[in-house]
Amino acid sequence: MKKISYQRHRFSPHIIQHAVWLYARFTLSYRDVEDLLAERGLDISYETVRQWFLKFGEPIARNLRSIRPTPNDIWHLDEMVIVIRGKRYWLWRAVDSEGEVLDFLVQSKRNTKSALKLMRKLLKKRGFAPTQIVTDKLKSYHKAFRTLGLTAEHIDNKRLNNRAKNSHLPVRRRERKMQKFKSPGSAERFLNIHSATYNTFYVQRHLLNRIHFKQIRNEAFDVWATASTAT
Repeated sequence: MKKISYQRHRFSPHIIQHAVWLYARFTLSYRDVEDLLAERGLDISYETVRQWFLKFGEPIARNLRSIRPTPNDIWHLDEMVIVIRGKRYWLWRAVDSEGEVLDFLVQSKRNTKSALKLMRKLLKKRGFAPTQIVTDKLKSYHKAFRTLGLTAEHIDNKRLNNRAKNSHLPVRRRERKMQKFKSPGSAERFLNIHSATYNTFYVQRHLLNRIHFKQIRNEAFDVWATASTAT
């Protein structure tokens, strides 16, 4: 994990980290973050918040991923449609059985080539093959898995893939708030930061009592503070 340099910036690292966290963690616009900071007496424009997010979001996301525990070996794969400048794209996403976002890919096609690209990316980053993969009935997955020679159990049942379907909801909310993504590249840059932050703060609170939830939440704040530490 690398420490992040905040040199040559007018505001303190703590303020910059807080602004990036607000935008990555909640369904807010840059102007919303500007208003929240203004309420605390900080005169910071939304454009400054945008520049901070683009500059510091990615290194923070890398640090967050480097200290995450290893996800489990049951993977759920699914695709969702996103519209960018009037053109349909497919956002391919993979999560584990606990809802941890494993990876994603923005592609113009919904075919075997895209499925192969996602799986190769997953296997390279994770360093291990899953024991079970759950997908919908898209035939491209079958062809991709045969090409890669995967021996994992493949369940192609739409109802059993609700874990992946439900994981699309935070992305869909952000897409609406941002009034759609502006380009495939900007979508991947944002989702790279968003997914790392989401994994850090995501807990199934309905399964936890208040004391346990507070403990996990405080640990998440500690992880964020560590990942965004200044040099």
